[in-house]
Amino acid sequence: MESRLVIYNTLTRQKERFEPLHAPNVGMYVCGPTVYGDPHLGHARPAITFDLVFRYLKHLGYKVRYVRNITDVGHLEHDADEGEDKIAKKARLEQLEPMEIAQYYTNRYHQAMDALNVLRPSIEPHATGHIIEQQQLVQQILDNGFAYESNGSVYFDIEAYNKKFKYGILSGRSLENIKDASRENLDGVGEKHNQADFALWKKAQPEHIMRWPSPWSDGFPGWHCECTAMGRKYLGEEFDIHGGGMDLVFPHHECEIAQAQASMGHPAVKYWMHNNMLTINGQKMGKSYNNFITLEQFFTGNHPLLEKAYSPMTIRFFVLSAHYRGTVDFSNEALVAAEKGLEKLMNAISDLERVQVSDKCDAETEKVVKSLRQKCYDAMNDDLATPQVISNLFEACTVVNKLTDHKATICADCLKELSETMHLFAEDILGLQNRSQESGAKSQDREAAFGKVVDMVLELRAKAKADKDWATSDKIRDELAAAGFEVKDTKDGVTWKLNK
Repeated sequence: MESRLVIYNTLTRQKERFEPLHAPNVGMYVCGPTVYGDPHLGHARPAITFDLVFRYLKHLGYKVRYVRNITDVGHLEHDADEGEDKIAKKARLEQLEPMEIAQYYTNRYHQAMDALNVLRPSIEPHATGHIIEQQQLVQQILDNGFAYESNGSVYFDIEAYNKKFKYGILSGRSLENIKDASRENLDGVGEKHNQADFALWKKAQPEHIMRWPSPWSDGFPGWHCECTAMGRKYLGEEFDIHGGGMDLVFPHHECEIAQAQASMGHPAVKYWMHNNMLTINGQKMGKSYNNFITLEQFFTGNHPLLEKAYSPMTIRFFVLSAHYRGTVDFSNEALVAAEKGLEKLMNAISDLERVQVSDKCDAETEKVVKSLRQKCYDAMNDDLATPQVISNLFEACTVVNKLTDHKATICADCLKELSETMHLFAEDILGLQNRSQESGAKSQDREAAFGKVVDMVLELRAKAKADKDWATSDKIRDELAAAGFEVKDTKDGVTWKLNK
């Protein structure tokens, strides 16, 4: 199948036409959470970004195997090779087994992702479930001469690797710059040949809870190993897309590239995709910065920086309102704007059911409707330009509002096209949900009954007007307005909508 999708490849620093290695099959690996705390807004962005990629590729007809890992061992404090395991530290503080911590926060992560309407991946492997595969990876790198053992730990030999390949191709960093930075940050780590070398396997200290036997020592895998090992296991030696946050470009993804090349002799990934950061006052949001707001706090409004609660769909709309490669700075003003934008879109989609069909469209309506689908596809195919898709859908909202106010006309075929296109891009591809529809058939039945009651009340008002009973007519209108209903009298009849 011919692909018109173009995506930005971090590796080549340019947009490239998406051409899968084995179409129609697509393999996609995305770095998932390290499960030692509640998911926050920073977790939502990559999850929503690659959920969008997953949805769109499937819509285009590809058979996608989407792998997103759970890191439950080996991720040390400050993303370094020394210090305490993040999950083990949390377990020690709370006097629990590390796997209790990992399971609890994995469940919390899933609950938050479900609320955001993020589809579950095809496979969700855990690092602790793939210790053998990681040990095999380490042994291959040792056998190929790109690693060494030191005091029971195994380190990747960056200088040996750099003589044959090039370390730093993803981030654009030179080996000398990396070595200089490592000297500053890791001075005193004596068992490495070079301070820039990174751990493939770490010997566990006596107090370290999480450990496994290996040919080198009782210990645990380095953080970077899991994705290389699990990506290869489930997607093969070469696959299409590897995704994650831009903060993972260095060192995590740079190390992954080196591990794959050192173990197999060739790269594993064709397209590297990275979403940009969410920031608070210009600083990255994250647990290590102690400035994060959890998703549950957004949903409840229970945080000092929040002026109110924001629904999961508001958060999703907020994330999609910016291009995935652009930075997004958190503010209550931005979230309120997202809330209003989402309401505008969802109201218009609901109002489609009340649009009256005419024999023909007016010229402006026909023009918007007949170009809408292609404009949305053009935006998605241009590196997933969701802000432009939303802008196109807002243009359609204006048409819907004119139609419900009887200020425009539409034929049956165009109404069908408008409805299908708006539902496709807003709900199926962007993954937005009208929360009034989420509780299923019962909610829909209530909505239908609700509408009938309002229509009946408006018929009584129409009879009062016909009888010149203006007091009753005005009273009905005012009471409806007080209850949140906006009633408009037009030359073609009366229209109403609920201001949610």
